Amino acid sequence: MARQQELISFIASMTGEGSLRVEENLGEGFVRLRVAEAERRQAKHDIQHVEDIVIEMLRNARDAHATKIYVATAKEEGVRTLLVLDNGNGIPEDMFERIFDARVTSKLDSLKMDRWGVHGRGMALYSIRENTQESSVVTSGVGLGSSFRVTVDCERLPERADQSTWPQAVRDEQGSWTCVRGPHNIIRAACEFALEERHGCDVYLGSPAEIAATLYAHASSDLDASQLLFLDDERSLPVVERLGYAADASDIMRISDSLGISISERTAHRILSGQIKPVRSVSSRILRERTKPSAPAKVDLSRDRRGLKISHDDLDSFSRQLERDFDELASKYYLTLMKEPRIKVSRDSITVTFEVGKGD
Repeated sequence: MARQQELISFIASMTGEGSLRVEENLGEGFVRLRVAEAERRQAKHDIQHVEDIVIEMLRNARDAHATKIYVATAKEEGVRTLLVLDNGNGIPEDMFERIFDARVTSKLDSLKMDRWGVHGRGMALYSIRENTQESSVVTSGVGLGSSFRVTVDCERLPERADQSTWPQAVRDEQGSWTCVRGPHNIIRAACEFALEERHGCDVYLGSPAEIAATLYAHASSDLDASQLLFLDDERSLPVVERLGYAADASDIMRISDSLGISISERTAHRILSGQIKPVRSVSSRILRERTKPSAPAKVDLSRDRRGLKISHDDLDSFSRQLERDFDELASKYYLTLMKEPRIKVSRDSITVTFEVGKGD
């Protein structure tokens, strides 16, 4: 037996395989694994179904102090795509890759225990990447929230066959809401989390088009038009509010794509026209809570729903005319035009900015 183990160890050391995975050969068929190999095996155990990924991503957003989490999901040719957007703390750009390393966490002095166990070991994102085709940060920024994309080969990592059935919610003996009946699918995972964190954060679940419509509706109602006047683009806005910057269908397509949601021009127009309705939060849907119906928005047929668009040539001509007209004012007040006038065209306004310097 000992000679057989020595032979196995010798072959492994010659191929390099054993030395990569084993820290110490203890004999009699026992070895001490290297930390990286132990972590890899634990990661395979932690994530056994697509639904496990959903829970871990929701917990991650919650621990980043998100109050709104949006989950867009779709499946095509056996590949499940999950996009999770939140309004949490966000991630600095130089950490986009490193947060997927084992034991990397922002929770140095805190662990959270919930119904799914301990969270805060720095292993969730590592485990997800170990079990998926792709796991990445689409966009984020400190204080701006995040957008994560995960793609899963369902042949390698299974999911429930029924992904359309919603569970029922009932009160338990302690008066708390819990899910009963129905498959343990992605919907149920989102519902269980939403009920557990009902007073902490809202979860919105739908197709990519539905989530884009929800983000657009929420941002359009939350943002004040004056906030958008002096923005060069949407990137300084929180991730979940960026679609509020969109003035037309092409903007909706472009900004959605930057968030990780690919939609067609037709879908973008349907979002603009209200044909694709925003989804209600998971908890309000499963608890059948009714919100007060709002009066339907009045449609202004005289307004171009695509938003205001001016060609580059016309903008250049307009800028040159403004520069000439500015000369008279500049001569009176000893001003110098430092740059050519900056013109911003938004949904229903044109803003011109002159950057000036005082003359000697």
